[in-house]
Amino acid sequence: MTLAGALEAAEAAAPVESLDVVARMLKEHLQAASVSFLITDFSGSSVVRLGAADSVETDEPPQRIPLRGTLYEDVIRSQQPKVEHEGVSRLVRVVAPVTNRGDAIGLLELFLPAVPDAEVMREIGETAHALAYIVIANRAHTDVYQWGRRTKPLSLAAEIQHRLLPASLACEAAQFAVAGALEPADHVGGDTFDYVIDRDTVQLSVTDAMGHDVGAALLATLVVGALRRARRAGADLAEQARQADLAMRDHGRRGFVTGQLLRISLIDGRTEFVNAGHPWPLRMRDGKV
Repeated sequence: MTLAGALEAAEAAAPVESLDVVARMLKEHLQAASVSFLITDFSGSSVVRLGAADSVETDEPPQRIPLRGTLYEDVIRSQQPKVEHEGVSRLVRVVAPVTNRGDAIGLLELFLPAVPDAEVMREIGETAHALAYIVIANRAHTDVYQWGRRTKPLSLAAEIQHRLLPASLACEAAQFAVAGALEPADHVGGDTFDYVIDRDTVQLSVTDAMGHDVGAALLATLVVGALRRARRAGADLAEQARQADLAMRDHGRRGFVTGQLLRISLIDGRTEFVNAGHPWPLRMRDGKV
């Protein structure tokens, strides 16, 4: 089977089986001793190995591998595949980034019998890139990837908060790069961010609901829903803020939310900005804040 044919088979497979299809394809095509997919956890400080033996039904927590000082960290930071000799085993380890538009989803790791040539490295890179699309397409239909990213249990408030985030926490394009994260990932209650890319603009929001419990997460849900509803109806920033405020007045009788809305033109760089009781942002240009 060709690489293209195997990837088509992975896309056609059940969501929980697609990783196994890719692993089998690479083993056969490159005579690899082993193939693994490692997914980044919510904290961004470690990766978790997902393989055929892993199951969301297991009572064992996923294996957490700290990134600091490892080849994995080097690959994630550089976004370039790396080759390393394994010494005693005489196998060659290849680690490639599984990334889509700046969203560092995870890593593809292979152990090969010989040093790969340029053509093999190209195939590995293309497969890793295609795997990113497969993961993105499948993670909406299974909890396998969510399970793998949770090296610590999420609080109920954090569970609600993570559902409010954009589908990808980072996005790179020719004109911009945007990225965000919640810290600590396992215990947050009121903080959210969102972004959307239109034909000529990129819009962003940052909001902070009062408190750090489930009540704060519910307030955040109310505001994010109101902002998205207004934005998708074509409202400008002022109208988005007005509708979010109205939603709070009508339904969020306990507590308050601060926030910021930002719209940047991708044509000329002009910016609209609304601040609602939130600490002001910092802008850096030429190394100066």
